Amino acid sequence: MNLTSYTQTATFGPSHREVEIGQITELTPKEPFALDCGARITRFPIAFQTYGELNADKSNAILVCHGLTGDQYAASAHPVTGKPGWWQDMIGPGKPMDTERYFVICTNVIGGCMGSWGPKSVDPETGETYALSFPVITVHDMVRAQLELINRLGIEQLFAVIGGSMGGMQALIWAAEYPRRVFAAMPIATAARHSAQNIAFHEIGRQAVMADPDWQGGQYLQAKTYPSKGLAVARMTAHVTYLSEHALGQKFGRRLQDKEVRDFSFEPDFQVESYLRHQGRSFVERFDPNAYLYITRAMDYFDLAADYGGNLSAAFARSPVRFCVVSFSSDWCFPTSESRALVRAINAAAANVSFTEINTDKGHDAFLLDVPEFKAVMHGFLRGCANARGLPYD
Repeated sequence: MNLTSYTQTATFGPSHREVEIGQITELTPKEPFALDCGARITRFPIAFQTYGELNADKSNAILVCHGLTGDQYAASAHPVTGKPGWWQDMIGPGKPMDTERYFVICTNVIGGCMGSWGPKSVDPETGETYALSFPVITVHDMVRAQLELINRLGIEQLFAVIGGSMGGMQALIWAAEYPRRVFAAMPIATAARHSAQNIAFHEIGRQAVMADPDWQGGQYLQAKTYPSKGLAVARMTAHVTYLSEHALGQKFGRRLQDKEVRDFSFEPDFQVESYLRHQGRSFVERFDPNAYLYITRAMDYFDLAADYGGNLSAAFARSPVRFCVVSFSSDWCFPTSESRALVRAINAAAANVSFTEINTDKGHDAFLLDVPEFKAVMHGFLRGCANARGLPYD
């Protein structure tokens, strides 16, 4: 790749631990980069990971777009937690995104906290981290930043853009705004706009962070504090929406945690309480509180139809993109009804679309878990697109 990259360290968690983050590049657009909020920037970093090799005519590139709390480490060990990548089951030799066949790119979105331009970045005008002086960004801004990277890589057309949840929103924007730059798109467990219910849950999370005294008006890095309790509550609240009632009942029910009788206290009596507290504690070690505020707000602002006069099908008018929309039966965060509305709009635009609802009790997080039918759907869709694109399977 004709791209200069570097590594840097970033601070994580209440201990302010320094962790090295790799493969970051500085992007300098030909024209100032205009954000939806009106701010304009001339230079910004974007962090990314790649898997596989780009072929000679650069026709085998897949862009993977991560969700709210994801990052660029889709199929490699996370530098903070040491855990395997969040889509390790989907990316690699012989897997649906076969790295012996495809070149997979995953970026950290702008507004994030794993090396891309975000509230933890240093403002060159002040020499301090941006914190809340960072401009409010949108999912569209995230995609425009990705486009700058794809241009720098010299890729004229992505073979596919694939993502779940907020990543699915990014895939839809790529297909709607840059249809000639994308051959296929796979939006998974997502919707064409963020619902009032999801906005409400995000607002609860943001208020939890900002109500923590250690948030310090967003200046916790300078104050050497950290709003651990508020961010943990935000994560606990959001995590409940990613699961299904049946999955929670099957996994935990009303079983007590390491005890035979109730304590009659406010310490965790039930297994589900201990589980959520663990989710909260582990999250604060790897994610930035201000980044959480910015990215949830970006999702809240997402409404693709609003960009086309309220007509969602107009977003896909005469689109050459091949779509595969996937939903999960127990997902109440982005229910199947939202996916069906999206499919109807794509059909109304006479675009090429297939749709699958996968029956599972795993809830919204199903796209991150081992669901064999989901793997088969992705494999089949990419295989068919590869044959149509002139990347035939053996």
